Amino acid sequence: MIQDIAPHRLANEYRGDATPREGDWVLYVRGQELAVKREDVPEPSFALPRVGETGVASEGLTYLFALDGRSCWLAGDAGQAEPPAGYGLVHNRDLRMEGRGPRELMYVAYTGVHLGGWYARARYCGACGAPMAHHATLRAMSCPACGNVVFPRLNPAVIVCVRDPERDKIVLTRYARGRYMPIDALVAGFVEIGETIEDCVRREVREELGLKVKNISYYKSQPWGVAGDILSGYWCDVDGDPTLHMDTSELGRAVWAGPDEVVGQPDDLSLTNEMMCRWRDEHNRR
Repeated sequence: MIQDIAPHRLANEYRGDATPREGDWVLYVRGQELAVKREDVPEPSFALPRVGETGVASEGLTYLFALDGRSCWLAGDAGQAEPPAGYGLVHNRDLRMEGRGPRELMYVAYTGVHLGGWYARARYCGACGAPMAHHATLRAMSCPACGNVVFPRLNPAVIVCVRDPERDKIVLTRYARGRYMPIDALVAGFVEIGETIEDCVRREVREELGLKVKNISYYKSQPWGVAGDILSGYWCDVDGDPTLHMDTSELGRAVWAGPDEVVGQPDDLSLTNEMMCRWRDEHNRR
């Protein structure tokens, strides 16, 4: 998955006392886009702007995190800074579809887009409307007028692999046309206020597929920065009638698939892909 970058390490502790050094990465984030320089030799990858390069900001930067000791900074105020010459804004989805890497650089990009988007949306206080300021010691924005403190937003969500043990199948889905990438996935959705994660699993499966489920069990979690998510993966079994009643406003495809029909996604970055492929591989070893 995208966070599995060992022996590399992403140190996400906030360092308000850090200062930019030559060679540090500077992220120019605008919505879901990131300023990069595409590279294709020896294999598809991309470069990020660095402190010390011509046109790259070295002042007015916000500390984000560090990868293997190299600090990563956010340029400008709420995504308004113009990228330096030679770098273009590229949607994170395009970086993924083009198969660019390495994985640790994609992790930097996804996490940077998450934080860059949050800073862009946290410019004004939601309580009184006054301009916010960076907190002195925390990764947070604070309001000088009313004292409101706002931390980066995390959206809890679930990834659900629905199984039919009797027929040895799982449900594969694809989002409705124009939403995300046209690849196989599992049921997913955000946890609602006042809802347990297990109840979210039941509700999302019922809403998207028209199925009841049982035997809900946790698998593992994943940060997915481009949506601001913290994802929790769950297994469950269909309870009763396995007939699919797909929500066409959310999905463009939903099918029961056997092990030989699970192809997986074109990369191994997502929790969804790991769960699909793990189910397939375990059944093929029987």
